[in-house]
Amino acid sequence: MKVSVIVPVYNLQYFVESCLLSLLEQETDFAYEVIAVDDGSTDDSWQIMQALARKFPHLKALQNPHNMGLAKTQRRLLREARGDYIAYVDGDDLALPGKLQALSNHLDAHPGCQLCYHEADMFDHESGKTIKLYTQGYYNFSLLKPSGNVEDLILYGNFVNASSVMFRRHERMLSAIDEGCKIILDYPWHILNLLLRPGTLDFLSQVLGRYRMHSQSFGGMTRASATRREQSLQDMLRACDNALAFDVDQEIVARGKSHHLYSAALYFLRELDFKRFARLVEDSVRPPGEAGRWFFDDRHQLAWENRNDPERVYETLFGGCK
Repeated sequence: MKVSVIVPVYNLQYFVESCLLSLLEQETDFAYEVIAVDDGSTDDSWQIMQALARKFPHLKALQNPHNMGLAKTQRRLLREARGDYIAYVDGDDLALPGKLQALSNHLDAHPGCQLCYHEADMFDHESGKTIKLYTQGYYNFSLLKPSGNVEDLILYGNFVNASSVMFRRHERMLSAIDEGCKIILDYPWHILNLLLRPGTLDFLSQVLGRYRMHSQSFGGMTRASATRREQSLQDMLRACDNALAFDVDQEIVARGKSHHLYSAALYFLRELDFKRFARLVEDSVRPPGEAGRWFFDDRHQLAWENRNDPERVYETLFGGCK
């Protein structure tokens, strides 16, 4: 088995069929399997998965005995996977034609690459319209390299769409799942994957998937909750700290954490949550363990220097008031 595609599912009755069909109908010159695990859904997700499994022999549909959470479901998916390469797709996203072949071809041609990812069309579920390209629309895209490494992930943030990745299986791949993270699991997973099985992190610019934004998606729920956004920040800071056990330079980790704090500060500034903005931008130039001040870019320095006048920062950075 060359490729295993792993798909977690929880209460996705309106999305899971189109997701799985987009994977099951891929044309490849190799054998592949799709493994989907229902994590105790209370809707019709499991019934839809069973019906598809009767039609497609390369779909393995499984169900957890009860809701176990995404981290444990990911571990089960990895234990079930037989492929030399592992692809991950959330159960509400879509694969576009050629996705599996292109990612597999890249890993075949680049033996030094551990994890590759493609561009994804981030779209609104209600209208079907594109919001942006996930990676090329990322605000730090100009700093990214086509072939990077784990330090780029730490320094520049979560620019990899979770449903776009394929990586090489390795003996310690179950250890890359950090169950200590509560909301953001893909970012720490990619960091640990690259630390446990070192290699490059390569970008394919082709749009080979669609990332669905809706009210119950991880992104949608996080945008609707300041508490979730703050917990997401803590997960990303933890992901950076995980790298210290692998002798990643402490300054790289400190700068990565500083950037995450700054990025969160800008998020809350855009939401006109000036209190959170001021607290986070203050923390962003004093990351734990690093003496002195370090700024990610000129906007970061401007935001910090004017942290007591958030209206001015908003107007300067975002071009006026809401």
